[in-house]
Order: sequence, then C-alpha cells, then structure tokens
Amino acid sequence: MWTFLIPILAWFSYVGNSVFSSGYYSVILTLFLIGSVLAAVYHSEVIAHRLGEPFGTLLLAFAITVIEVGLIISIMMGAKGLETITLARDTVFAAVMIILTGIIGSCIVIGSLRY
Repeated sequence: MWTFLIPILAWFSYVGNSVFSSGYYSVILTLFLIGSVLAAVYHSEVIAHRLGEPFGTLLLAFAITVIEVGLIISIMMGAKGLETITLARDTVFAAVMIILTGIIGSCIVIGSLRY
C-alpha cells in the first residue's frame, strides 16, 4: 500500500512547495523523493519478476537508468547559471566512480579472503 500512497503524497507536497519554502519542508520533500524512488524500484522489480530472466533484467536496467536521469534533471533544474553545464557531467562521473570503487573494493576483499 505504501508504494501507491508515497508517490501520491509526494505530488501533493511538491504542489505545496510554492506555499511553504522553509528548510524543514525541503527535508520532507527529500524524504518523499526517496520514498517515490523506492516505490518505483519496487514496482519495476515486481514486473521484472513476472517477465522472467532476460527481459526482467533489461527492464530493471532501463528503470534504474530512467530514475537516474530523472534525478540528474531535477538537480539541474535547481541549479542556476553556468553550474548546469558541468553538473550533469560531474554527477555521472561521481556515480561511475562510486560504482567502480565498490567493484574494485569487493574484488580486493574477495581476493584477500580467498588467498
């Protein structure tokens, strides 16, 4: 039930952003954004499970890509001036570096446990 309720509440709170503009309201919007992303991942995982192995994996990869692009665009819409030029590049670069660091770190840990 929360997967339907949180995105609806997020839309209502986003509309209320023009009325309320405090720092506490930004925290509420952030929590609703995280909840909406988790709901979208949950729904795509349920559909991927029903589709089966090859198409479910492609669906999950596509869903995560769309969510990441949406988050980058929302960050870019909040930036002003020349910051938007480098913001998308820096965000994607940071995501790639975090993923590569996780992969390399797990390889080091698994290799050290094995040998």
